[in-house]
Amino acid sequence: MSLDFRQVREDETDDYQALILAAYAATKALGIHFDAASTSREKTRQHIQDHGVYALYDGTTLVSSATVRYPWGPLPGPFGLPHIGWFAAHPDYPGRHYGLKVMEQVERKILKEQLRAPAVSLGTAISHPWLKNMYRKRGFIPMHTADSGKGHITLYMKKILDESAHTLWLAQQALSPITNHRIEEKYD
Repeated sequence: MSLDFRQVREDETDDYQALILAAYAATKALGIHFDAASTSREKTRQHIQDHGVYALYDGTTLVSSATVRYPWGPLPGPFGLPHIGWFAAHPDYPGRHYGLKVMEQVERKILKEQLRAPAVSLGTAISHPWLKNMYRKRGFIPMHTADSGKGHITLYMKKILDESAHTLWLAQQALSPITNHRIEEKYD
């Protein structure tokens, strides 16, 4: 079957919630409390309404997704850039690289082609045993940490999508150690 990439619709809330809860079950079992790991149907529906939620479908089955939170939206990321959240790949399909494939589509079709974003950010728990290394392999660099009161320290990371646009974007920003400088290697 071929994969279909598109935005998740509000009438798919139940399927999307099922994907999110299945994908985040292992992280929840580690004691890491990401909001997505225990989302309710109402919070899931609101998430779809508030953000760009994109997914890969294998036939009619929702197999992976990534959310783009916009700098102008209700839950912007820390840098004034698009921010990836609620990234999920269904655990029933190991080895098919659905997570990698949805991220590639989001980067190319949404972030680069539609938004022309110079860079993108995301956050993960520094205590998570594999996510920060996975994101580093995908080109994200650690920027800073924050304690948002959820029981873990969040590591914010940034990936440059267009070097020249990023250089121009940096020139327009007020230079700050939080927004524009790489953090110490201790979080690598």
